[in-house]
Parts: sequence; C-alpha cells; structure tokens
Amino acid sequence: MVAGGAARRLGGVLKPALSVGGRPLVRRVLDAAIAARPRVVVGPASLAPVLPDGVDLVQEQPPGGGPVAGLAAGVRLVPPGVRLVAVLSADLPFLTPSVLADLGAALADGGDVAVLLDGSGRPQWLCSVWRRTALVERLAAWPDPRGVRMRDLTRDAPARPVAVDGSGPPPWFDCDTEEDVRRAEEMLHDSR
Repeated sequence: MVAGGAARRLGGVLKPALSVGGRPLVRRVLDAAIAARPRVVVGPASLAPVLPDGVDLVQEQPPGGGPVAGLAAGVRLVPPGVRLVAVLSADLPFLTPSVLADLGAALADGGDVAVLLDGSGRPQWLCSVWRRTALVERLAAWPDPRGVRMRDLTRDAPARPVAVDGSGPPPWFDCDTEEDVRRAEEMLHDSR
C-alpha cells in the first residue's frame, strides 16, 4: 500500500493517519486487505504508531519519489512465492475485502492486472491487483522509478476492469482534501 505523498491539498498533514469513522485511513485500508500476507505499507516512519502488528513499513528512497517508486520499494518485501499483489492507496476509506476478492477473482483465468473502475468507468490504478511477476517485470523497466507516473507503469497493461455494483459508499472514493474527509464521514454516517 502506498501511503507517502505530500498531502499538499490537506496542508501537508500525515494523510493516512487522518481518521474517518474513528479509524485512521491507513487502518481502514489494511482492514480491507486483512487476508493479504505480507502486508506492506510504503510511507514515512511517522506512520508506525498507527499501524497494527505484523505490517511491514518501508519508505522509498529518496522519500517523495512518487507512487511507482513506492511500489518498487514495497514489492521488494513481497516473497517470490506470493502470486498476487494488491496495489492500494492508503486513502480509500470504503474499500472492502469483497472488492479485493473480486479483483483477485478477475485474474483467475489469466491477465496481468485487475483494476477497479470508478463510477464513471475510469480505472483506479491505486486500487488494483497484479500478478506479482507482471508487476515486477513492469517495475524493472525503470531502474530508477523516481518520478515515474502510474500511467507510465500501467500504459498498455492487459487489464481486467472490475466494476462494483451495490449500495453504500463507493470503494474508489479517496480522501485528498478536507472536503473529501468531511464527505467520507457523512457517507459513513448515512450508510449506517
């Protein structure tokens, strides 16, 4: 899970530690990925106090290198025997284990990556499940991944799009601004 970033639109706060529904954003995403082993968070050391036991914390070098640099740092901690890797942003308060299961199931008969589509049909690359070998191969194209954009990493990827139907808050909703955090709290309250 990538949990770095400067959170400029939030005034530079430690965004993954912001609370929605009484729980830090990063914990909400980790709860959705409860079945994953290992669970790796890429972010600053200041996140350590909000992470549960058994979660590995690593930071890309140099810090602030972007999400692809973060993925490269995180994937290094995933053993070669792990077949699927979830690539997640730490600011998805409504992500669920069933969404991750749907993404994994989409790769059951082949493909390199399954990506969640938002309500308008756009792929949300920071909510995807990759075959580990395909992700490692793509990352290897950039020996120095600093500043590499997700759209560069995912360009022409043979993706399996996954749309989620149902009621409740959308699992692709992310919290980039104070207004987003407020809306997330409202959606959570309204869904109870």
